[in-house]
Amino acid sequence: MYDLKFVREHAGELRRAVEQKREHADLDAILADEERRRALLAEVEKLKAERNRTSQEIGRRKAAGEDVSASVAAMRELGERIRELDDQLRTIEGEIHERLQWVPNIPHPSVPVGDESANAVVRAWGTPREEEGLRNHLEIGEALGILALTPAAQMSGSGFIGFTGLGARLERALINYMLDLHGVAGYREMRVPYATRSAALFGCGQLPKLAEDMYRLEGEDLFLIPTAEVPLTNFYRGVIWNEEELPVNLVAYSPCFRREAGAHGKQTHGLIRLHQFDKVELVKIVTPERSYEELERLTADAEQVLQSLGLPYRVLLLASGDLSFASAKCYDLELWAPGSARWLEVSSCSNFEDFQARRIGLRYRGSDGKLHLVHTLNGSGVALPRLTVALLEHYQQADGTVRVPEPLRPYLGGIAALRAE
Repeated sequence: MYDLKFVREHAGELRRAVEQKREHADLDAILADEERRRALLAEVEKLKAERNRTSQEIGRRKAAGEDVSASVAAMRELGERIRELDDQLRTIEGEIHERLQWVPNIPHPSVPVGDESANAVVRAWGTPREEEGLRNHLEIGEALGILALTPAAQMSGSGFIGFTGLGARLERALINYMLDLHGVAGYREMRVPYATRSAALFGCGQLPKLAEDMYRLEGEDLFLIPTAEVPLTNFYRGVIWNEEELPVNLVAYSPCFRREAGAHGKQTHGLIRLHQFDKVELVKIVTPERSYEELERLTADAEQVLQSLGLPYRVLLLASGDLSFASAKCYDLELWAPGSARWLEVSSCSNFEDFQARRIGLRYRGSDGKLHLVHTLNGSGVALPRLTVALLEHYQQADGTVRVPEPLRPYLGGIAALRAE
């Protein structure tokens, strides 16, 4: 969260950020409240100095045997006024803090300005299948007997799915494959809690903006995580690194929980948009001068998953209006699902610069001996539901089987094709 000094010095940039990201933070109200706060603070400090002088004077007069009752009464009135002003200060400081929570991160200058229609395709890989008669993942999953949609919906409602047999094994194989692949690339594997306190979610910029989209445990300050980004980024809260210890590269698998699945009129059938899904997440903690170089590396690491599985994809640079609240720059990776004839987002790779570090307090000691805020990045490496959709639809065969990409076969006991069980 930006402090008042930053807001005063960068008010113009922040106003543009609010407008470009289509947020609702009131910078003018924050600055007006800050002027009131500073005026109140000056008055309080003046009155407290006067109270100190009066108290000393009363002490001297009492020692001289003088009647100080009138001065004592006046000092009581002065104390009451100070208490009133202190209460006003606490109120206005609370209002300022509340408003500051809604100030978004500033988009990087390279980010296109506009809504999602201004997103730019920066590169593509592979050749999408575009044959007639290709089945979608629901048809394939039903024929193979690997999806359990009806039992899951009966137990939990819409937005929850299950896998059986080879379907469950495929999900486990994908998770293990991606964790191993990222481990070879230098990421440290972590096992994280699947519920966090509100402070951790606030630190990553999820709260307060996305509070209605999360599952909160009743009666507790605990939320089911929407992504492993939250516990991974908060894992080192309070730690101060030495510059030579950075970057820190982390990877974790977790289930993810989101109440907003199916909102905003987006297509929700099958595995496209869920309340609970599995994801392998990547997080980088780096020095500021390296963060945009590391964003490209992070994106390439997520792309490596898709390339190694032979799945056609494209990379989009998100426009300002499509950026998340906390992100300064983001690339989306989209897989082509030929049976559904659509592009599906499977990863968002973001640089938050020092936005999250300010909220969490992530710092390092530089070669100058001073403490500096780190930059944080994260990306899906990758999310499983839409990866499974693209894999089933891309590798479907005329005989009804689904070919298994070679790198994945050792994780499935050597199985070369998924067949009806």
